[in-house]
Parts: sequence; structure tokens; C-alpha cells
Amino acid sequence: MELKYVQKIAEELNLTNKQVNSIFELHSEGSTIPFIARYRKEATGNLDEVVVGNVINQIKYFNDLEKRKETVLKTIEEAGKLTPELKKRIGDCINATELEDIYLPYKPKRKTRATQAIEKGLEPLAKLLFEQQNINAEAEAAGYINEQVKDSAEALQGARDIIAEWIAEHEDARNIVRKLFSAEAILSSRVLTGKKEETEAQKYRDYFDYREPLVKSPSHRILAIRRGEKEGFLIMDIDIEKETALEELKRKFLAASNTAAQQVALAIEDSFNRLLEPSIETEFRIAAKAKADEEAIKVFAENLRQLLLASPLGHKRIMAIDPGFRTGCKVVCLDEHGVFLKYNTIFPHAPQNDYNGAVQTIKELVAEYNIEAIGYGNGTASKETEQLVRGIDFGKPVSVFMVNESGASIYSASEVAREEFPDEDVTVRGAISIGRRLLDPLSELVKIDAKSIGVGQYQHDVNQTKLKEALDQVVESCVNFVGVDLNTASKHLLTYVSGLSATVAKNVVEYRTRNGGFKSREELKKVSMLGPKAFEQSAGFLRIPGAANPLDNSAVHPESYRVVEAMAAKVDSNVPELIQNAALRKEIKAKDFVTETIGQFTIEDILKELQKPGRDPRSAIEEFRFAEGVSTMEDLKPGMKIPGIITNITNFGAFVNVGVKQDGLVHISHLSNRFITDPNEAVKLGQKVMVTVLDVEISRKRVALSMKDTETETKSKKIEVRQQKPVTKKSEPMNAFQAKLMELKKNFK
Repeated sequence: MELKYVQKIAEELNLTNKQVNSIFELHSEGSTIPFIARYRKEATGNLDEVVVGNVINQIKYFNDLEKRKETVLKTIEEAGKLTPELKKRIGDCINATELEDIYLPYKPKRKTRATQAIEKGLEPLAKLLFEQQNINAEAEAAGYINEQVKDSAEALQGARDIIAEWIAEHEDARNIVRKLFSAEAILSSRVLTGKKEETEAQKYRDYFDYREPLVKSPSHRILAIRRGEKEGFLIMDIDIEKETALEELKRKFLAASNTAAQQVALAIEDSFNRLLEPSIETEFRIAAKAKADEEAIKVFAENLRQLLLASPLGHKRIMAIDPGFRTGCKVVCLDEHGVFLKYNTIFPHAPQNDYNGAVQTIKELVAEYNIEAIGYGNGTASKETEQLVRGIDFGKPVSVFMVNESGASIYSASEVAREEFPDEDVTVRGAISIGRRLLDPLSELVKIDAKSIGVGQYQHDVNQTKLKEALDQVVESCVNFVGVDLNTASKHLLTYVSGLSATVAKNVVEYRTRNGGFKSREELKKVSMLGPKAFEQSAGFLRIPGAANPLDNSAVHPESYRVVEAMAAKVDSNVPELIQNAALRKEIKAKDFVTETIGQFTIEDILKELQKPGRDPRSAIEEFRFAEGVSTMEDLKPGMKIPGIITNITNFGAFVNVGVKQDGLVHISHLSNRFITDPNEAVKLGQKVMVTVLDVEISRKRVALSMKDTETETKSKKIEVRQQKPVTKKSEPMNAFQAKLMELKKNFK
């Protein structure tokens, strides 16, 4: 990669040239982001996945810029206008917007007013006027009257059209207007005539007459207004003060006050109104959308990360219930590995109300399949189903958990589900998915398109390509962070393991089916199409519980096994004993094993992993119960304190399920007693919280909640008051007599 790009990336991300070059080289060789961040810390200087990803995105940006430069140079050269100076300027350019500004005057154009005027032979007149010499503009224009130009007024108009286009394509002019848009642009929206009273328009009521500085507009607001515009309810504008812009443009381009300059002044105004402002407004609309997309995708990605890393129940035999009213509740039983055992349907709710039959069926299934936990979906009839299950005496402890079922219906109708359960109905597949999510959220959720999981806002409004790239990267990051059991993972989960393609993942599953599972990581090399590079990239993230070599069930990469063996030898032991004996590990000094190829970061990672090899980094799961007697919005009253679960996090707050089928919103200003700028500072997806009901709007299906601890807030204010020093007369300025008296007292003492 060219040095100028390396330096730019390093400067932008506050890195060294060496770090950027290392990432570029590793990525070019086929290394993935998880592999680079986990196993090449010496090369990157211990950079995490986020920074490594940012560097790779920047590299992609400059690669695309280079391709665009090639197109620009070729086009200008074919037009016979490429000079050495222009070629150098294009070659030195490191900004896509600047490149387009350079290219604009040479860009092939559709027919414009300026090109029509040039065809009429008016370009020399335009040049003459633009020089602003002391001439008679009318008289000069008369010399251009011909069959195509009927009079001097038409000649002057054509010349102004040419000048207007010159100004609109001038870099300085564009930067003047661009600068004003950056600093002063106002985002506004208004309701379209005749749409104000429409029911569908009411969700955009806050934007019927709205104005605010563009620089202060958050992503969710921009995306909401754009959606309202797309749906035909709103008109969105981005404007600047016209007079300020014209004043600055005239200062730039006017050099006299004669008749030629007057024509240029008219051309400047026309250029701004007709060409410059619409062009730069479009540029800022696109930029604002891109920025809003970026922020929304970032929120979506973080929510997805939290959901994928949600606490697993682990190896327990479970019953999963997909709640429903008319069509009943679908019940499935799964073993501790998620293997489907039994399906049944119960009808405990209206209209059938077979409560006793449902209880009997559940009790029998729990006993027959030795069920240890029950998971129920959080959709329709979930509250009623929870009450049913919790009211049953099983004669033994059976934990009960609510499971987020977003996307389960999409999975149940997918090709993946049909392949897994070809003989089962979609309703059965949905219930199985709910159960498996309880066992291991990560393993099950990777089978669903991330957009369908429902943990973001405006996911259908943002750039779909960038959204998919970001979400795929999050899934890959989470899968490799947790690690994958090589002998139980589905091919869908294996596809996200560093270095494994869909074809290789399929081959891995087929190999273990034929050979009864993998006995060691080394055996991976026997899998068809899994070459040395794929082995290097994937091996450290794959686990084999019960393997002869315990390191095969750890995050220690096979390339570092010899280091662990050397550590064991150093303390006269072997690898299994070293893992089991903390006292032996304490005798090891990291610096003793640092070499030219294996540095301090790698050695420290190895020692940490030896403490708890193969440990799942996710936290333990907790049971949760909604408030009794609260099942509809009508049951909610301002001032109520009730438990809830965080279901979605946005830039402006967090949504909380309180058991009434309509999530409530805790605005960011009510998430904490302290000031925060990011909701993630206060809450996490799936977190159990206590909230206070502030307001309920049944007609708009809106519930406003607060997580502020009012008692703590009041106490802190009282403490502040006590800590303030009382203001007394002594604190007032002393007059001359008092000052003299104080001095005398001091001297006397």
C-alpha cells in the first residue's frame, strides 16, 4: 500500500505506520480480523478487533479511491485534457470528495444550458465578461447575434449560463458553500398538504413542523424524517442562509463594479440557486444519511453482539413452549445437546381453556424426559403461559426462563430449518428454535439473518450492504470469542469460524459424521479443502472437549503448543499437570519464554488460558419474573415500580419489556441518575431492571419509563446542600476600617 495512504490511516486512527502496514500485510495474506486480534498481537501492538476492523475499512476506502482515480485519469486523457500538473494532483489526492471536485469540470455532461450556449458560440463572450474588464457588456454581446442568438439579451443570458456552470464547478466555490453547510445548515421537515389528519401520518407528528441544526441532528431523527418523506407524509430540506453564501461567493469572484461584473454577479446568484446549492444540499443529504446509517448500524451491531453473547443455560434437558391462544401452545422437549425428543400441543388459554389438560401434559413430559428447565417465548400469550408453568408443582426444582423469540418464525420457514427438520411442521421448528436459544443463544441465532433478530431500529432504511457487512463481522467476532465445539457445532455455526468457508464447514461436519468425531485438532488437516491457511486461521477457535491433549480444548493455538510444553518442562512437569496445578504455573516467568517470534502478549495470553482452558466467557443465566397483575397497558399506572427486561437499545434510550405486550421506552435522560451520552453506559441487552412508569398513551401505544433511583437522587441532593458552606456576613467584602482592625488584631497576637 502506498506510503501516503499508510500515513493517512495512521494519523486518522492514532496508530503507527508499522501497525497499519502489519495489518495490511496480514489481511492481504488472508488473515481474518479475529485471528489478527487474537494471535498476532505482537505485529499489531495488541490492537483489538474494533481497531483492526477500522484499519481494514480504511484500506478498502483507499483501494476504492485508487480504482476511481484510474477511471478519472482515463476519462480526462481520452478527452485530451490531461496535463502533467493535473495528473500529479489526481495522483496525490487522498480524499474522495476532493477527487470528484477536481474531476467535475472534465466530467462528461448531459446537455445543460451552458453546453447549449457554448454550441451557439457564446463561450468567448463568457470569458470576456468573466475577466471583468471595463467594457460595455451590451455592446459586446451584440457582436454575437446570429441565426441561433436573436439579440444581445439572449447572448448575455447564454454567457451567464456558461459562467454559472464554471462557478458551480470551481473547487473554491464548492468549498465555500460546503463550509457554510457544515457549520450552519438547518434540517427542517414539514407535513405534506392534505396528509396531516391521516392516521398513518400520526407516527410522524413530531416532525410536521420541525427545525434544528443539521450538526445536532441525531441519526434516529434523520432516519425517521427520511422514512416519513419516503412514505409520502413529510418533506425534508437542508438549507443555509442564502445571503451569506452569495456574499462570500461574490467576494471570491467579483473583481470590479462595471457592466461586465454586473453580469458576473447575476451569474453567481443563478449558479448558487440553480446549481451550487442543490448540488451541495444533495451531497449533505447523502452525507447525513451515510452518517445516520453508520450510527444506526453501530447501535444495531452492539445490540446484536450483546444478544449473541447472552447467557447460555448450558447442558440441561429442557422443555420449550411457543405460546399461543387460538392455535394453542406448541411444546417440545430437547435433550442437553438440543436434540429434538418430543412434540405436543396444549390449549390452556382462551378459547379452549383446557387448563387442567395442559397442566397434566406438561407434568407428564417433565417427568418422562427428566426436564430440568422450561423456556417460553416472549410473544403472544407469553405472560399467561409463564403463570401457567410457574403454578405447577413438579415435585422437583424446574427453572423457568423467558426467551426472546424474534426471528424464530423466519428460521422455522427457512431452508436451514427444513434441512434440519424436514419432517416437522413450521410451528414445531419454531418451538425447537426457542428451546435451543435457551440452551445456547449464539449457536441458534447464527442460523437466522441478523436483520431479522429485531435488535435495531430502521434496519430496512439503512444501507443494506454495509449493514450486512457489519452484522456478519459481529457474528464472526462473537463466534470466535466464545469458541466452537468441533464435535457438536452445526455447519452454520462453523461457517463463522475464522478461516472456514461454507464448503469447508460442510466438509468438517461430513468428516466427523463418517469418523465418529475429531480426536485432535491435528486431525482437521485431513478434512477435504481445509488447507494450511484455513488450519492456521481456524484451529485456535475450535475446541475438542475430552481430547487427549487438553490444549485442544483451549484457546492456545497449536503453533504455541511447544511453548506450553517448554513451560511444563521448566517446572519438571507435563501439560495436563501444569493446567491443573496453580502452584506450578506461579513458578513460570513470562519473560523466560519470549523469543523473536513469540512475544510478551502471546505468552501472557497463554498463561491466562492455562488457568481455565476452554471456559465459556459468557456470564451465567438468571431467572426472571414479571410483576403480578400487570398484563396489559391498561394495568400500568404512573408511579408504578415494576421489573422489566431490556429488549432493545438505541441512541436515544432503551426499550423495556414489562410484560404488557408493548415495550416501554426509557429515554436516555431517565436511564441513570448521572449524565450519560450513550445508553450502553447504563444498560445491556437482556438486563433485568426495575423501572418506574412515567406515562401511558394507550392510543399511540406508548409507555414512558424511568430507571432513575429517585430516593438516591434526593439523598445526593441533600448531601450537596449539607456540604455547601453557609453564606454569612463574614464572607462579605471588608471595608477599610474592618481590614485595619483585623491587621491590628493579628499584630497584637
